[in-house]
Order: sequence, then C-alpha cells, then structure tokens
Amino acid sequence: MFWSGFITHNHRIKRKMAFTSIDQAKDRYDVIVIGSGLGGMTCANRLARAGHSVLLLEHHNQLGGLATWFKRKGHIFDVSLHGFPYGMVKTCKKYWNKAIRDSIVQLKNIVFDNPQFSLTTSFSREDFTRILQEKFGVDPAVVEDFFATVGKMNFYDDQTMTTRELFEKFFPGRSDIHRLLMEPITYANGSTLDEPAITYGIVFSNFMNKGVFTFQGGTDKLIGMMADELQKNGVTICTKGRVDPIVVENGQVRGVLVGDCMIAAPSVVSNSGITNTVDNLAGREVFPRAFMEGFDKVNVNNSSCRVYFGLYPGESFADVGDLLFTSTSQEVSSDEMLSMETRSRTFSVYYPRTRPGHPDYTVVASMNANYDDWVGLDKEAYSAAKDAMVERCYEDLERYIPGIREKVNWVEAATPITFNRYTLHTRGTSFGTKFEGLEISRSIFKEVPGLFHVGSVGIIMSGWLGAINYGVIVANDVDGFLRS
Repeated sequence: MFWSGFITHNHRIKRKMAFTSIDQAKDRYDVIVIGSGLGGMTCANRLARAGHSVLLLEHHNQLGGLATWFKRKGHIFDVSLHGFPYGMVKTCKKYWNKAIRDSIVQLKNIVFDNPQFSLTTSFSREDFTRILQEKFGVDPAVVEDFFATVGKMNFYDDQTMTTRELFEKFFPGRSDIHRLLMEPITYANGSTLDEPAITYGIVFSNFMNKGVFTFQGGTDKLIGMMADELQKNGVTICTKGRVDPIVVENGQVRGVLVGDCMIAAPSVVSNSGITNTVDNLAGREVFPRAFMEGFDKVNVNNSSCRVYFGLYPGESFADVGDLLFTSTSQEVSSDEMLSMETRSRTFSVYYPRTRPGHPDYTVVASMNANYDDWVGLDKEAYSAAKDAMVERCYEDLERYIPGIREKVNWVEAATPITFNRYTLHTRGTSFGTKFEGLEISRSIFKEVPGLFHVGSVGIIMSGWLGAINYGVIVANDVDGFLRS
C-alpha cells in the first residue's frame, strides 16, 4: 500500500529507503525499540547518540506509525494530523537536526466556520486575545486571567476540575467561546469537555505560544530525513519485523522474538500502545497484581476517520485556508463530534506551497470517531457507511470549493478499522490512552526491569510534539538503566 521516499531540500527523490532485513540483524543489542512512531524514532536516535547499540523494529513496511503517508495516482497523502505548536522548532533542532527544524513553517490561515461564528486567525495568543475582546466582547482582564491560568497548569495539578468547569469559570454561558477554545484541541488530541482541565490547559497553552506549524514538504520528507539521521547515528532499522513476544525471564527483559529469530537485549522500549504492550507483547503474567489492577483501569482514547481527496493534475482552487474547523452543528458537543454522522470536521488543505515541487492540490477531511461504531458492521454496511461519510465531506467541501466533485480524480476513506489494521493501535486509537495511562507508562520499567514504554499516553503526551518529547524522557530513563 505505502510508497517509501523522501524530499530533499531542493527536489524530490523517489527511492526505496534502504533498511536492514531481520535475518541480517545482529544477535544482540543494548536496546531494542519496537515501533517507529515519532516517540520510538526519537528514543532510538537519542540512545544511539549516547553510544548505545540500537535496533529499531517496525512491523509495517515503512516508518512513522501514524506519522506516515501513502501514494495514490501521483498524490501523496499525509495520514496523521499535521498541526503542532512552535515548540517543535526547538525540539527538532535539539533532538534531531537543524535541517529538520528549518522545514517547519507556520500555518497562518486557520479558519473557523460554524452557526455561531466565522473567523480566520493565526492562532497565536495575541490574535486569540484580540478576537476574544473584539469579536466576543470579553473583558481584557478576564482574557489575561484565563491565559495565565492555563499557562501555569502542569502534571501535578488538581485533576478534579473538568475543562467544562474551567470554561464556565471564565466564560459562563458562552457556548460560542467554549467552541472556539475547544474544537481545535479535540481535533488535536481527542479530549472532551469532561476530561480533567489540565489535559486541556497544557496542550492549549503550548499552541498559544506562536501559532500552529507544520512540516513543509509533508510527512514523507520528515520521516525520510529522520531515517537518514537514525542510520547516520548507527541505528539498525528493520521493517516487516513484527515482535511476538517481548521475552521476559525471571522478571527481567531478555530481548524479543521476531518470527523464529531471537534477538537479545537488556532493555526493550515499546512504542506500541501501552495496552498492546502489556496485554500482547509482554503478557499480563509478568506483572505484579497491584500493577495490573491499575492497568485495568486504563481506557484508550477515541479513534478517527479520514477522507482523502486528490485533484486532477492542473486543477486548482482559490486559497480557502490551511486548516478549516467546520461544522453545521448549532453548538459544540463531544458526543456529536464522535458520531458516525457528525456534522463537524476539519479540512487540512495542501497547496503547492505546502509541498514545494509537487503541483497537485489535495484535501484531507478529519473526524473523531468511536471504534465500536465501526467494528460491528458487516462488509456491506461498512462500505455503505464509508460511502455516506465521503458524501457528507463532499457536501461540506462544496461550500468552500465549488465544483470540487468534478476536480477530484481520487477519493479514499479510512476508519478506526483502518488505523487498527495498519498501526496495531488498540481499538484504532489515534490519541493513545486517557490520562490514567500516563502513570502506567511511566512505571512499567519499575515492575519489569529493562522494559520501557514510549507513546501517546494521558492525552498530554499525544501529538507530534508530545511524542517526540516523551521519546527524549524515556531515552534518558533507558540510558540511566544501562549505565547503572
């Protein structure tokens, strides 16, 4: 299904990424990283830079986890959500390289269009402050107090206040403001109004720094550059290397089994979901009862649906914005946004400026979704539900790009079932676990020495920036373990 290639700074080079076959890997490494999401790749890169021998295993035929892409009829579609805060600039320079940092650019035209308001913003703190004061009539002191409050939130704060209660405290009865503040964060990490307020505040304050950014050239360029950096630093990369299982003997990690091949290592980092890591890769039997009691309380977050539109060569449309948060629902509702027939969706628009050297226009429609709504459908009902979703997206796109149906030469839909199949994420989750998953992820190496987890946990650690930063945190844990 997937095409492997990358974009250099000057032009696109179509080539296969040259990785090591599993039968050519060494018998032993210092560290084995399972899964090549951004957290796993960053963790592997940091450990290799620290002088450790590292094997990176990916079950799929290309790297990236959800940060991946596919090619259809000459179009290259980014699979995952692609907006992230300014912090990626500093993080990528420090933990990857300057070339990656220099490809990060700002998305300046973020559009909101719904029955309550329509506006365009740069999504910076300054612009949000202006909009809240001028368009919504909020007292400047209230705006400043709100931003100051969310800016101070951290992991150790009181978790009893919900995001809904936070909004009502500062903007009582203002469902329009709640919508403005909530819709982008739900899109970014799947959180709801009834999650702990800190899961909202930490993410929102990160975006409120200098706006929303993306990787110019697309995910294929990013992952290609990261793969080159990993190999330069000595990481052995094997695709089509599905682990089953992580080998644990006498309470200690011994390595992994890939097919009939045993590869030894004193430490293993799983970049698979924490639920998949415990239930399937390591096995519940290797963990103490008290740990499993906490683990069984962990809930995975929701999944997503996507519809990918590619235009005929030479077709184009006027600039309608970079990200469009659209809805015909009267008010924001977490339940409505998760419905199969949701009237709320986000359009990511790719212009030639987004992918220099690639002239085609593409659009990706994103919707949050429940796995259970899709998993029980038979083949015929599943196909009909996908077709209906595509039609709803077409109807919405027509409002912004008239005649879009005649311009499209490829359309394709993905559901939670799709994401489960290609990523092995439990229930096809796009955002890892709920908040309680963070403690389990951070404590797993205390229960089974040598076993570590990196990935999207607790909502806060979701998204591209969260994944990379968590990769750094876990790499430091592993390095300390190996040197102890």
